Amino acid sequence: MGRLIVVSNRVATPTETKGSAGGLAVGVFGALKDAGGVWFGWSGDVVSETVANAGPMLVEDGPVTFATVGLTRKDYDQYYRGFSNATLWPVFHYRNDLARYERDEYAGYRRVNAWLAHKLMKLIHPDDNIWVHDYHLIPFAEALRAEGVRNRIGFFLHIPFPAPQVLQTIPPHDELVRSLSCYDLLGFQTSNDQQAFHDYIAREAHGKVSMRAANEEHGDVEAYGRKLRTGVYRIGVFPDEIAAQAARYESRQHVLDLKQSLEGRKLIMSVDRLDYSKGLVERFHAFEQLLETTPEWRGKVTLVQIAPPTRSDVASYKLIREELEREAGRINGRYSGLDYTPIRYLSQQYDRWKLMSLFRESQVGYVTPLHDGMNLVAKEYVAAQNPDDPGVLVLSIFAGAAAELTGALLVNPHDAASMSEALERALSMPLDERRARYQTNMAALRRNDLGVWRDSFLRDLAAVPQAR
Repeated sequence: MGRLIVVSNRVATPTETKGSAGGLAVGVFGALKDAGGVWFGWSGDVVSETVANAGPMLVEDGPVTFATVGLTRKDYDQYYRGFSNATLWPVFHYRNDLARYERDEYAGYRRVNAWLAHKLMKLIHPDDNIWVHDYHLIPFAEALRAEGVRNRIGFFLHIPFPAPQVLQTIPPHDELVRSLSCYDLLGFQTSNDQQAFHDYIAREAHGKVSMRAANEEHGDVEAYGRKLRTGVYRIGVFPDEIAAQAARYESRQHVLDLKQSLEGRKLIMSVDRLDYSKGLVERFHAFEQLLETTPEWRGKVTLVQIAPPTRSDVASYKLIREELEREAGRINGRYSGLDYTPIRYLSQQYDRWKLMSLFRESQVGYVTPLHDGMNLVAKEYVAAQNPDDPGVLVLSIFAGAAAELTGALLVNPHDAASMSEALERALSMPLDERRARYQTNMAALRRNDLGVWRDSFLRDLAAVPQAR
């Protein structure tokens, strides 16, 4: 049996995989430890051409080799900051209005994928299985095939896959789907994402799609002269581990300080990367409407929004940060008192286990993205709750997790009134109903935990006939 080679845009360090790293890092490292293999990708550093071409840098940790390369400034600007995050990210999240397409950035995106594939070549054994992750690396398998690689190659998309008419707003959309067809197995977060890909294949690529009778979420595709398989694999968390860690941190000083500062007020917790797809401004407006329409909650509930900045060198992210700061200030100016600040907006990074313990202390988890692949924050919030006195999850219908977490209060993030009503219902919900909803959600988390996601994808990849 061959090793596993994992390829992702960023590679977690050996220290991060043993600490408080989240979803992908935990799941991937577990699989690598079991099978042995390589984790390959960008180090996160922008370096000179001399340093970039000298890689990859190898670090051994037991059966796992961490192999990383740096990117030059030009490659970073075109591949990462450009086409990946100024074109693919907004379009795949249905924000075509924020997307920018530049030919040279797309050329750089393909060039870097080919360069990365060439760097990986010397590390591949003939019987290795290769697992590639996310939108940065759509052309990666095509580049490997051009180098003569015949290994099984799987791809998992962590973000939504857009409907054909949305994808077509990217000028080289056909080239992107042709590149995806070079994989042997494509994994999607939800059935809707898989269906969107199938629709493109049938309508635009004039290919064939058939679903398997034994599993309605697995399909066979023929397109661009290749045969491949698709499947739905819902990424999860390890809920019992999160519960244990959250309980262990419950008496830490940061939790005690928060409790004291709240002075008996109820707490709504919201944690997201600072990103326009997360619906942060809409979230603030719904909370404002709660204070406006139900004045009895004024002075009795606080919203803590943690939104660490990301991609701060992309213009659209600077704008969302400015807007969020402005709205938090305006709402606080309207409803604050001498001893009360309704919104605490924190634009900084927190340790994952610290966040889990804060989730445990809150009465409401507020997770309302405008569009999301899965949203692991929703699952982490549920897992972190005290079973005897759990909080309530308010969740967007546009998060992939909504299909599983049926015990949540599901809302449309474009409807401030309904979100406001859901917040009021969550804050007032009786203990028996909260416990029942929590138990429903925890059962779902255990059925599809992170290990199930990882093992089912790798099992299906290993079952694909290897090209000869």
